[in-house]
Amino acid sequence: MSDSLPAKSVRQTSSTAATETEGEAYGRNARAGQVIGLSGELGAGKTAWVRGFARGIEYRGRVQSPSFGLIHEYLGGRLPMYHLDLYRLGSPLEVISAGLEVYLEQPDGVTIVEWPERWWPGFSTEASSRPGWSRVWLRNRGENIREIAYELPGA
Repeated sequence: MSDSLPAKSVRQTSSTAATETEGEAYGRNARAGQVIGLSGELGAGKTAWVRGFARGIEYRGRVQSPSFGLIHEYLGGRLPMYHLDLYRLGSPLEVISAGLEVYLEQPDGVTIVEWPERWWPGFSTEASSRPGWSRVWLRNRGENIREIAYELPGA
């Protein structure tokens, strides 16, 4: 990831709780059919942001990283939420073979996908041109400091 974040809106947090609050605010405005590409290195705060997002859609259960299971489904909130981690998949064909494209094409809830480029190599540049798609980048800027950049649909 380059030193600057390619986005329309950039926020900074200084604690895990503040990163969760950012995700929660974003989740309050979530709508069915959204696909959010979530990027950031290990330790950037992606899982904390997703925990907050889940609170924003009124999900009250435990939220954890899907790294070893590819997907976690969170039902029981205002919307279903699907959290995918495509890091271990090497190509769009592997995403399709794993049966995950259903969560990426017109989901009945909200899909948050880490490493979205594994599914669609052009996701980084084309996300904002597709209705319902957006990008969120998280970057570790030091002890407890996270930079969160948002690129909204149509931005």
